[in-house]
Order: sequence, then structure tokens, then C-alpha cells
Amino acid sequence: MAVVNLKEPVAGPEPASVEAVMDRARTAQKAFANVDQETADAAVRALAWSLYKPEHASELAELAVQDTGLGNVADKIRKKQRKTFGTLRDLLRSPSVGVIERDEAKGLVKYAKPMGVIGAVTPSTNPGATPVNKAMMAVKGRNAIVIAPSPLGYRTTARIVELMRAELSQIGLPEDLVQILPSPVTKESTEALMKACDLVVVTGSQDNVRRAYSSGTPAIGVGAGNVPVIVDETADLDAAAERIRDSKIFDNSTSCSSENSVVIVDTVYDAALAALERAGAYLCTPEERERVLGRLWVKGKLNRDLIARDAGVLAQAFGLPAQARDKSFFLVEEEGVGKGYPLSGEKLALVLTVYRASDFAAAKDRVREILEHQGKGHSCGLHTTDMDRARELAEELDVVRVLVNFAHTFGNGGGFNSGLGFTLSMGCGSWQKNSISENLSYRHMLNITHLVTPIPEDKPSEEELFGPHWKRIGHEEAAR
Repeated sequence: MAVVNLKEPVAGPEPASVEAVMDRARTAQKAFANVDQETADAAVRALAWSLYKPEHASELAELAVQDTGLGNVADKIRKKQRKTFGTLRDLLRSPSVGVIERDEAKGLVKYAKPMGVIGAVTPSTNPGATPVNKAMMAVKGRNAIVIAPSPLGYRTTARIVELMRAELSQIGLPEDLVQILPSPVTKESTEALMKACDLVVVTGSQDNVRRAYSSGTPAIGVGAGNVPVIVDETADLDAAAERIRDSKIFDNSTSCSSENSVVIVDTVYDAALAALERAGAYLCTPEERERVLGRLWVKGKLNRDLIARDAGVLAQAFGLPAQARDKSFFLVEEEGVGKGYPLSGEKLALVLTVYRASDFAAAKDRVREILEHQGKGHSCGLHTTDMDRARELAEELDVVRVLVNFAHTFGNGGGFNSGLGFTLSMGCGSWQKNSISENLSYRHMLNITHLVTPIPEDKPSEEELFGPHWKRIGHEEAAR
């Protein structure tokens, strides 16, 4: 790494205003804006290590569960390390300084430039992992970042910001490249950050997404999930059940990529349910289903005391029998979709809604209906051995991602067996009024300068371009 004198004096007391935080961020970013690729990558490695380091991952996972009550410690450790490692892999393989692309045939050379200060709004479901993920992407592009965390996860986010700053300081880089809004974080302070920064990136609350888009600052917001998956008659049922289980139970279903509904083709419906039960599911009776509905929702809203909780807690709350207490997740059959059918929406709980479909075409229609109700644009899945059906879903459904034979949570936001880039923020396109229809990456935090030089003229004749149209309309020019 080139020797660069970038280290600023150690910060004094916690800044008392958004303006003070932004001033410090701009000073740090200005000092960092012209570093070379090696230095930018060193900063990214430092941020990654602040969370990947085993004792830090463990400390922050315990703190997050303690503060938010969401998820479980073991899976949060795994999530923090897996997502951070995968994101680091992606970032270190990609250029972000100087020339990042060259196309000799078109006479184009692309130069990457920083945007400045990124304002990042992060959710309570991932108060440790998401801030680091976004900070790595921002700093990769030689930006600074200011994080506005969910108040529920503030203590966790503040701790990881402290650790990120310490790692930057240790290698002689400005700590103020990474900052957090002072507590208490309010709608007013978050909106002030949105207006003052150069790009807003929002993960979590759709209210915050809307505020970001109306802030007057360029913004990237991501959408809500409500993932439906199809199991068709060609699927390996036990493999599908195990994948669905592994994804559904991960971190107690806190991920937006967690399956919320499974649509099973009629000819294998009973066999698929049996496979899910072998994989650790408990199938609720019609009477138990009513108790799930009555207790998972209170006055039309998800019960804060039951979302993202352990299976044993849910079994007791739902009044399920003793044999359900040792199960991993719960199946509830449903026939309807929409506002009058809460089981058709996102649950953030270890409850999986099950639909029966007469055939694949009906299953596809049911998935479309579910997504129209909630989660349109996000993703869906298919367990099959018939790739024509996968292509059919990709061609016809309004989603950014169609995953085939995946544990959805482990493929949708990037995976070591998935070509999607690692991220904790999934764009859902215009279907959810998002500005991106792909996984958030460092490329979204770059400005690009295009150097354009002359190439041999590429000008076709009028006949080549208009000829087919002239023939259609009988235009006299066609006779020439």
C-alpha cells in the first residue's frame, strides 16, 4: 500500500448535530478522495475485519439480539461473517479507482470518481451487518459514510461504528470516513442527513424509502420482501424441503429473502408436506391455524413480541401441543390472498403459508397474486428439474430475481454458489418504486467519467434502418 498521510486527529466529543457530523465526514472524504486502489482496498479490508473478527461478530450478535429481540445469536454470527466475507471477495475483485473499464471498439474509457458522503439508513433486523456492508461499498468508491440506524438497534450500530473507526485508525486512515448520527436518532435528524449528503441509501422502513426519494438528494431505496416459492411435481421433494427449512429458520426469518409462502402442485402436495415435516416442520390443524392468526397479528399488525422469535416461543404462544415444541418452523394452510388474508403477506416469523395449486400454471398464477398483494419486484423461487418452467417465471413475473433450487435466503443476497453479488440491500425495480433492479453494490456509489475518442464512422444507410417500415406502408421511397 502506498504511504499516504491521511490520519486526522482523534475525534473529540460526540458531535451534537447532523451538520457537525457532515463537516467531519466531508473533511475525511476530501483527504481520502485521491487515494490509489491499494489504499481504498486496504480501507475495505479494515472495515471487513472489524466485523468478521470472531470476537467482534460474537459480541455484536449478542448485543443485537439483546437490544432488538430479533433473531438468534448463532445465525447472526454466521450472517455477519458470511455476508462480510462474500462482500469483501466481490469488492477486492473489482476496480473502483481510475480506469475501471476500457472499450477500444467504441473508443470509450471509464473513470471512477467518488460521490462524496453517503447517507445510509439501516434497519433493526441487521444493526451490525448492514452498516458494515454499506460502509465497505462506500469506502471502496473513496466516499465517506454517515449511518442513521434504527433506534432499536442504535447501541449495536454505535459499537460497530466504533470498531470500524478503530480499524481505519490502526492503518493510518481517517476515522471520520465512517460515522453515526448522534443519539437519539429521529425522523428529523434522519431527514436532515438525507438533505445534506450526496447520496441516500435506505434499507428497511418503506416510510424511510419514501422520505429519501422526496429529500431532493439522489436516493436508492429497496423494497419489502414476501417471497413465494413453488414446489412442482418434478422436484426432489426432500432436497427442496431441506432448502426451504434452512432458509426459513435462518435468524428466525428476519431476512427479507426468507420464504413466506410455498405453493405446491397438487400431484405432490401430500408428499411435499410430508417432506417438510421430515425436515422439521409442524403442520398446524385448522383449529391451530386460527390461534396462529389470532396471536401473530394484533389489531391488524404483526405482534412485535412474536416476530423473529425462537420456534419454542411461538409454539407456546400459539398453544400448540408438546410435539410441536421441538419443531423448527410451522406450516399453515391457506386458500386466499390479499388484505383479508394476513397469512399471504410477509410474517418475519417461523410461520410458512402453504398453498395447493392444481398444476404449474395455477401455481404461477398464485405466485403472481401473492406478489401483487405484497413483495412485487423482490423475488420468487422454484424447486424443479424443468428449467423451461424457470425461464417461464423469469419471462412472465414482475420480479428482479427468480431463484431455482436454492435456499432462498442464501442465494438472493449473494452466495458462494450464486452469481448475484453479496449485499444486504435488494433493489426491486419500479415495481416497488425503487431506482435499481439489482442487488446494491459499490458501483451504485460511484460517479463515472466517460473519455470519448473518435472511432471509424458507424452510419448505416436509410434503407437499412427504414427499409422494413417503408415496405409495410408502401412508401414511395421503397422503390428507390
